[in-house]
Amino acid sequence: MPPAPRPTVLAAAVLLLATTGCSLLAAPTTGTPGGPAPVPPKQVVLAAAQALDDAGGARIDVVQEGPAGRRTAGGSLVWGAADEAALTVTDELGSGRLTLKDGALDLVYQGGAAKHAERSTAETVDPAAGPDPDGFAGGWTTALITGPGSRAYEVAQGVKLGSLGGEQLAGVTAAHYQGSAPVAELFGKDAELSPQRNAARLDWYRRQGVTSIGYDVWVGPGMRLLRLRETVRGSAGTTVTTTDVSAPGAADTAPVPAG
Repeated sequence: MPPAPRPTVLAAAVLLLATTGCSLLAAPTTGTPGGPAPVPPKQVVLAAAQALDDAGGARIDVVQEGPAGRRTAGGSLVWGAADEAALTVTDELGSGRLTLKDGALDLVYQGGAAKHAERSTAETVDPAAGPDPDGFAGGWTTALITGPGSRAYEVAQGVKLGSLGGEQLAGVTAAHYQGSAPVAELFGKDAELSPQRNAARLDWYRRQGVTSIGYDVWVGPGMRLLRLRETVRGSAGTTVTTTDVSAPGAADTAPVPAG
């Protein structure tokens, strides 16, 4: 799992945001003559990532669309002292229930057999996965059980983001940031994976004809991370995965085992 944002890294960003205010998040990069400069996109996304990690949990709703079809997932995700998830998933095998508890991952389809894996081998439960236990299937399952704050942190650290201004999203005006980075730079030195698993991931992107990955991030008032989007263009077409993030409701705070 990607490391949580470090407070020491974000101290300057949080201080700057506190003194300039959220109204400047979507300001043009040129700034306003005589006024304070807009907050750099990297600092905004880092601060939003930290705020979400501090929250300890969220509801996520994920949609992936591409040449292989459409997949969806939605439900609760908890991170911190204990990572847990309880998600309803729909993919090419039908509807199922994906749960994570104490590092154990279970995916149970309606009327079908259960798939089991550890966090480190989460990709193996993906219908598109091959037989290699160190293989990579596109990152769908891994993204579902990884806190969106940690993913936003990786984007802020590895992607040069630019501002697209303000947009209406989830009933508020959100700042929209966008950028892309070569696959080799994004994943070439990932210390969270073994050399074998990282090599398998890089090889998967190479075989798909993917050289770079695009990212969009939306941040709302109060440093709320509202949406993450990943765009992967390869030889087979374009796959877009969008994750919407919201505060957990009463029914989302305690994931339950799959039945």
